[in-house]
Amino acid sequence: MSPRIHPSAIIDPKAEIGKDVEIGPWAFVGPHCTVGAGSSLAMRSVLESHVKLGKNVRVGIGSVLGGLPQDLKFKGEETWVEIGDGTTIREYATINRGTSESLKTSVGSNSFLMSYVHLAHDCHIGNHVIISNGTQLAGHVTVEDYAGISGLCAVHQFTRIGAHSYIGGCSRVPKDVPPFVRAVGNPIQLYGLNSVGLQRRGFKPEAIAELKRAYRLFFRSELNVSQAIEQARAELKQIPEVMALVNFLEASERGATL
Repeated sequence: MSPRIHPSAIIDPKAEIGKDVEIGPWAFVGPHCTVGAGSSLAMRSVLESHVKLGKNVRVGIGSVLGGLPQDLKFKGEETWVEIGDGTTIREYATINRGTSESLKTSVGSNSFLMSYVHLAHDCHIGNHVIISNGTQLAGHVTVEDYAGISGLCAVHQFTRIGAHSYIGGCSRVPKDVPPFVRAVGNPIQLYGLNSVGLQRRGFKPEAIAELKRAYRLFFRSELNVSQAIEQARAELKQIPEVMALVNFLEASERGATL
């Protein structure tokens, strides 16, 4: 099916528009932008430049994707915003292009960014991630698959948020949040394993039980992280879920939320 483009929309000649795309009133699609098949841009939404939307992406009213990075080191390099298939971006969200650090800001497939979310330059968001209203991510933040971030959270630059973790509303996130946990507060603190989320996603009971053992070892014992990693490798079952937690903590540069 041919694209359905409102007469008031502005489409740059260098943009590529896929099949069955819908572009609403006063929307703008700038140069070097690609809108994948089945996607829709609501009224007054903007793809400023160098934006790649996958298939069936939804961009809400007034959202701006592909704006210049808010980074004084940026010197006009060719950088991108890339959005995976099936992702929804609601009203008035902003996603800035990357810098020479990683050359892009990216969001995976089937993720959901709610109203007024901001992704700064070089953020990398995984698949099936939910970021709620008004949450702001500084530059170089990584959010792994199936993580959930509630509304009005502020995430410090270079922070990592682990897979299947959940962050409660109005939290300030200055350090890495490990996978599989619940965290909330200012200052943010851990509040146990994200057991309900893991059950909903089909994690086996034995995997959840072993993750609970790992949680107690890392976050409720007197051991420091290095000692806990050593003990985890010696005493815990080396299942993929436990190893994902161990590897995350081992690779942490900002330090983990405890």
